[in-house]
Amino acid sequence: MKKKKFEFPSAFTVLVIILILAAALTYLIPSGRFSKLTYSKESNEFIITDENEKVTAQPATQEVLDNLNIHLSINKFTEEVIKKPMAIPGTYKRIPQNPQGIVEIIKSPVAGVADSVDIVIFVLILGGVIGIINKMGAFDAGIAALSKKTKGKEFILVTLIFLLITLGGTTFGMSEETIAFYPILMPIFLASGFDAMTCIAAISLGSTIGTMFSTVNPFSTVIASNAAGISFTEGLTFRIVCLILASIITIVYIYRYTLKVKKDRTKSIVYDQEAEIREKFLGQFEKSLKTEFTMRKKICLTIFGIAFPIMIWGVSTQGWWFGEMSSLFLAVGIIIMFLSGLPEKKSINAFINGAAELIGVALIVGLARAVNIIMDNGFISDTLLYYSSQLVANMSHTAFALFQFGIFSVLGFFIQSSSGLAVLSMPIMAPLADTAGVSREIIINAYNWGQGLMSFITPTGMVLVFLEMAEVTFDKWLKFVLPLFGMIAAFSAIMLVINTMM
Repeated sequence: MKKKKFEFPSAFTVLVIILILAAALTYLIPSGRFSKLTYSKESNEFIITDENEKVTAQPATQEVLDNLNIHLSINKFTEEVIKKPMAIPGTYKRIPQNPQGIVEIIKSPVAGVADSVDIVIFVLILGGVIGIINKMGAFDAGIAALSKKTKGKEFILVTLIFLLITLGGTTFGMSEETIAFYPILMPIFLASGFDAMTCIAAISLGSTIGTMFSTVNPFSTVIASNAAGISFTEGLTFRIVCLILASIITIVYIYRYTLKVKKDRTKSIVYDQEAEIREKFLGQFEKSLKTEFTMRKKICLTIFGIAFPIMIWGVSTQGWWFGEMSSLFLAVGIIIMFLSGLPEKKSINAFINGAAELIGVALIVGLARAVNIIMDNGFISDTLLYYSSQLVANMSHTAFALFQFGIFSVLGFFIQSSSGLAVLSMPIMAPLADTAGVSREIIINAYNWGQGLMSFITPTGMVLVFLEMAEVTFDKWLKFVLPLFGMIAAFSAIMLVINTMM
């Protein structure tokens, strides 16, 4: 009898396993909480919530902050620079264990989808718009025209996409927004001769490197600097240098991979899936080579393309989030419906079928959020932060910096929100830099680089979402990215050591 070949489990199964492991941790790691401080603009008071959810109010004054050992200017709160609950140093308390059992595990995916409904709606609307454009054949005709023009200069496309997304990541934290790029760029990359992994790498690694080596990202570097009591401009030049060097390392890594695959197609990590991936994204490509790229198709693609710079403008300058982004693409979808030339029923069905194609992606988003809900409800994140802060006392400069890097890598797995981790950890960790005799900018860099490093591989982040869009399994991504993960980890450690000597 022929032995059945092992197949790596799907993204759903991977997340369910992680969900169970996260629940198990709530039995093993003690539950505990810091008291949290928030500012109420309406009453001009500080609202303090202790470990038992008891709420008290104190006047919003500098004296109160000083008494609480929060060494920040009152303006950071009154001007709403810091909006999220801030951990109060020295207030950690153990609380009764709150383990998450089988009932909580079963309920958490439902809560996860409900908590991520804004992202889910965005994914489904995007899928619907793409469904209409695919139905009218605009994508295939456009890709065919583009592939003729980029002949011999294909890697410029990879570099351009990587650099643009890296720029978005380092300036305004472009991450979840990149979901929109995968179904658009995958056919273009495949038609240009690259494999699916190259497309995933250009988009995902651009976002990861950009957000990891953030320069002026308000959701990480700026808010962390404010919470640490320093200006985000401190160390900015050094961070820019690190961003450039890390980008070069990553581009060279992707380039070497593409050369290897070009020389021998069987070296592609997704070689065994190549036929089905090409069928999914380029099913009508051969036919499209003979299809006219009509003015109607050009107009529809142009309108769709314009939505992306508008989205980036809205997120980076107007405070947009998924509600506004979903509305933008819904409006674009309605316009394209009218211009497509398709009968009303066919265009509606195309929208519905396109949305149905991304149902799996939407559910992955909710399941990933379920893992975070389990850990939050188990109250173990504050405990990890408390014990981590105890470990770094009385260390040398270099050991302190490297240990902080390791700590934030671990915390980054448990606390996915960059701004949430910043306001929770900085009041605790930043004063430790003073006792260790190093600049607080070291803490900011360790936080950015530690949390960012985990974005390469953390299944509870965006990794499984974009892999599901490309129908690539997690083990193949790990095979591709782990060597680069090691390089960037070593690079970050070296730069942190250099940072302590400056």
